[in-house]
Amino acid sequence: MTEPLTLAEIEALARTAHEGQTDKAGRPYAEHLQAVAEGVRTRGGDADQIAAAWLHDAVEDDALSEQWLTEAALSRRTKDVVRAVTKRAGEPPETYAARILATPGALLVKEADLAHNADPARLAVLDEPTRKRLTEKYARMRTLLGLVGE
Repeated sequence: MTEPLTLAEIEALARTAHEGQTDKAGRPYAEHLQAVAEGVRTRGGDADQIAAAWLHDAVEDDALSEQWLTEAALSRRTKDVVRAVTKRAGEPPETYAARILATPGALLVKEADLAHNADPARLAVLDEPTRKRLTEKYARMRTLLGLVGE
């Protein structure tokens, strides 16, 4: 078995995988990954969860393949969390939320992701219809996950 990747290596890998991608506001995508990883850290997440935060959108955004994830020198728990928070095409939000809730460690990562996605400063730069649609989408997911406040 090869040595597991360090958090610094995972961060570098995620930054490279998402190179050139931007978020809905046109900001470099790595800023979102860093914010989610930091959100996991400040919420008391462990190294597996912080690693998953860096990689949480990699498979969904086709930045890295499912095969890469399977073969990567990552803990089983990190891989499970990444898979849990990876949305699948045509998947109902209820199914997605149930998978997150059923996977140890995944809820904290999704909570940090939603918190950054719903950040008023990030949403403020979007047009009104997009801002309204995303605000409702994030609120619905928080409800499905049983997250209140924040």
